[in-house]
Amino acid sequence: MAEDTNIILESKEPALGKIEVAPQVLEIIVGIAASQTEGVARMRGSLANSVTELFGRKEQHGKGVKLVFDGDELAVDVYVYLDYGVAVPKVALAIQDSVKQQLLFMTDLDLREVNVHVEGVIPEKTAQQVDPDNLFNQTDEGDSDQ
Repeated sequence: MAEDTNIILESKEPALGKIEVAPQVLEIIVGIAASQTEGVARMRGSLANSVTELFGRKEQHGKGVKLVFDGDELAVDVYVYLDYGVAVPKVALAIQDSVKQQLLFMTDLDLREVNVHVEGVIPEKTAQQVDPDNLFNQTDEGDSDQ
């Protein structure tokens, strides 16, 4: 979670005024850029985020993102869970590139660093082994004689 102070963007024409961006906006940009990277299963969220999603509230795109703004430099920490079987360094580099590119494109901010923290790996879902119509796996071979 970012601090509550707005980030002031440098304008090419100062006569027009200043531009301030709330840190939550940057968190959302970073969260969407990271979660849309191929190989990312989901972002890390708190228990409160998971409970609110279970009750049908919108997914919070800023979860799993931490911003540190020192003067003119911005550092981003991204906490992700990856799909099983992906190349971790390759996906982490793709996340870094995507986050840097989106922030530069949307806000014209240069990043000092993008730190990717892989919190875990989510295994593939396996097919259900139990047939709900035949719970005890009985065959109807004995009934065919009748």
